[in-house]
Amino acid sequence: MGKKKALVFYGGWEGHEPEVFGKAFQKSLLEAGFAVTLSNALEVLDDQPSLFEFDVIVPFWTIGTLSEEQSNNLQEVVKAGTGLAGIHGGMGDAFRGNLDYEWMVGGHYVGHPFIDDYEVRVTQPDHETVSGLNPSFIYNSEQYYMLMDPGVNVLAETIYFYEDKPVTMPVIWTKEWGKGRVFYSALGHTWKEMIDHPAVWEMSIKGIQWASR
Repeated sequence: MGKKKALVFYGGWEGHEPEVFGKAFQKSLLEAGFAVTLSNALEVLDDQPSLFEFDVIVPFWTIGTLSEEQSNNLQEVVKAGTGLAGIHGGMGDAFRGNLDYEWMVGGHYVGHPFIDDYEVRVTQPDHETVSGLNPSFIYNSEQYYMLMDPGVNVLAETIYFYEDKPVTMPVIWTKEWGKGRVFYSALGHTWKEMIDHPAVWEMSIKGIQWASR
């Protein structure tokens, strides 16, 4: 049986360090035994037949715009069984206004009025992707407020206080898109955060592995 194949494509807004994260995903997935294709261009989504060769696709592209063909190719490949997995704005703030893409991901960033220490609480500690995280931990970064698909399977959450109102906000989740598995984590604004929280980076790689099955 050959190696699993992952496509990592990165780009968009430079504030999320797309090249740093793209190459970090490549390195960690190679270490996990994947064959990895790395691209810094959305044109990699133009050729639908080639996309079907991958077990998982990992986008890290903040904002940006997909052509109608690229959007349809990505959706159809995931529906057919290829996994989709990513983190923070690289997947959750990608391709704004593309409703089909946002639905496939399961949620979409709308703001982060709060940037400081906040608590993340694991809700399904037995799930293989989050099993290495502490039951609750303090994370210092942008606390994402997201519009959500109520059908996602929430693995971790936070309490978002905005205008003195507490809101339970998913942070890590999984879902299905046709036959494909989807994994998302809102954590990971900068690479330094992954250095400071190695268990969070390990969780992100586990999420990609889970989505590839």
